[in-house]
Amino acid sequence: MFYVVRHADGSIQSVSKLPQPGSEPIDEHHPDIQLFFNADGAAPAFNAVDADFVRVIEDLIDTLIMKNVIRHTDLPAAAQKKLMLRKGLRNRVQGALNLFGGDDQVL
Repeated sequence: MFYVVRHADGSIQSVSKLPQPGSEPIDEHHPDIQLFFNADGAAPAFNAVDADFVRVIEDLIDTLIMKNVIRHTDLPAAAQKKLMLRKGLRNRVQGALNLFGGDDQVL
């Protein structure tokens, strides 16, 4: 759910996650919201940056676990599940692209 403030012509002036004076609630899938976030073509760029940033966070979590700063079990169950799902998917994709196997395999 978002809260929007509109211009006099009805177009969205600003979007917030919290109610603002003069704002109205609007569903995140509403066409006006989609238009607002995609109006300048910035959304695809944000999506690409977000995907890269997710990988950075994932690598950071892996590093913290390897250095025994945190344990995998310290994370909430939902986070553990998402991390394991991403690792599994990434390993499958990397394995699918690794046609010759690792260096330790004999051809």
